[in-house]
Amino acid sequence: MSANFSSVPILDYSLLSNPATRSEFVRQLQHALINVGFLYLSNPPVAREDIDAVIDYCPRVFDIPQDAKLKVRMANSPHFFGYSLLGAELTKGKTDQREQYDFGTPFENTWQPGEPEYLKLWGPAQWPDEELVPGFKSTFLRYLSQVEKLSFEFTRLIEEAFELPPHTLDKFFPPDGRVQHRAKVVKYPAPADASSNQGVGPHFDGGFLTFLLQASPHRGLQVQNLAGDWIDAPPIPGTFVVNIGKALETVTQGLAKATSHRVLSPEVGSTPRYSVPFFQNISQTIKIGESILSFNPEILKLKDARGEGGATDSVNYAEYGQYSSGQVALLGRVRSHPDVAQRHYPDLFKQFFPDGFPSQGFAY
Repeated sequence: MSANFSSVPILDYSLLSNPATRSEFVRQLQHALINVGFLYLSNPPVAREDIDAVIDYCPRVFDIPQDAKLKVRMANSPHFFGYSLLGAELTKGKTDQREQYDFGTPFENTWQPGEPEYLKLWGPAQWPDEELVPGFKSTFLRYLSQVEKLSFEFTRLIEEAFELPPHTLDKFFPPDGRVQHRAKVVKYPAPADASSNQGVGPHFDGGFLTFLLQASPHRGLQVQNLAGDWIDAPPIPGTFVVNIGKALETVTQGLAKATSHRVLSPEVGSTPRYSVPFFQNISQTIKIGESILSFNPEILKLKDARGEGGATDSVNYAEYGQYSSGQVALLGRVRSHPDVAQRHYPDLFKQFFPDGFPSQGFAY
């Protein structure tokens, strides 16, 4: 496939269970990592009944009364967990038409004054009232636990695809195993008119890997190839969409490709689109710019064969060359959610918003 890919490849996880087909999966994965930066994963090792339950809960968590959603608004949380109103963020100067909850895998925060502020980022999530959405929290945590396990299995597969020694990527995760991953439940409503169809504008993800459950049949996700063309990645039942984040791209010398992507709103008059992204986090203290991996020259030639392509519509994570992973994450969160920053990170709020509280946060 050329750099101007016209579709996102589909990889069958069940190929890994048979020694005769495992090498074919790894070969397909190598191609997807280097040349596309996105893939569909079919037959993932996550219980189908839990996936179906999460899909069923998506509209229900947004249908609860607005005052119940505001009780768990993100401004309450120094960890940037909770509910965000429709239209609260900008990307590329335009409003993102999405309403969302941010959640995380279980984590107890132990931050003490005097320690770096970014260590406050990980901590307990906020959850909607159990009486309003019975069983949602337990179901979602069970789902997240399975996707977390899959995300670590995937790092092993990346090592294999790039001919790295086993456990090479372990250094990017806390040695004590205490790591918190993030997830969202997102609602993209149909716009009232055709003036804007930006569900979320062009962007890269920041970490290592994202596992996206497209939880309704609506099209909308698009990825940008090296020619700059936008390629549809429509929902395929029974799959996750997996994509590469900027941190993984950086430490692999660009071998793994972070690909610009966006979400278009449903058509006017449509029902809402729902999605559930899971973002694999890495150690907060590691400096990505100082942790570049070495590769077999033959593997690096595959990146050279891909070429670099033209400019994308997304920004780069230049701060990875300056700060720790946790600090980069904190700065991004502060820019996106000034209400949280004003309450919990006042010094950074003044730095980024010297003229006072803005009407919206800006993701990029």
